[in-house]
Amino acid sequence: MANLKISELPVSSELTGDELFAVVQAGQTKQTTLNNIDNYVIPTNLTVVKDTTVDLDESTYDDTQLVKLTWSGGAGNMTLNLPVASTNTNRRIRFISNGSFASNTRVYLTPQGGDTLDGSTDYYEINKSYEGIKCWSDGSEWFIIQKKA
Repeated sequence: MANLKISELPVSSELTGDELFAVVQAGQTKQTTLNNIDNYVIPTNLTVVKDTTVDLDESTYDDTQLVKLTWSGGAGNMTLNLPVASTNTNRRIRFISNGSFASNTRVYLTPQGGDTLDGSTDYYEINKSYEGIKCWSDGSEWFIIQKKA
């Protein structure tokens, strides 16, 4: 199989994370596991302002795993729409607010398209500094699987 193009290789079964595969790092071929790569997260920095809506279903956010929120401007509310659950099976997204938040600055983390977040169509409110939440989609709805407040 060494002479096959990548597109001609058979599809793998479901990965568990401990399988070895090759990577090239600094011009040298090495081995690693998916578990090692999965733990590497680059944040998407998002500056939010009142009376705006950001839709995480936009292609800009396809690979986003961590959203670091920075509030800019005066008091108010903004809406942050979760991606549609059915096209994001097993996706996890973390949200954290930095020190720019106060009780009168709110981000409404909102399910869309008939989705639910922890069984509700209501939003989850982020309204303080250094608050964090982690959500996971099973392909039909979003779950809050971790909170820090």
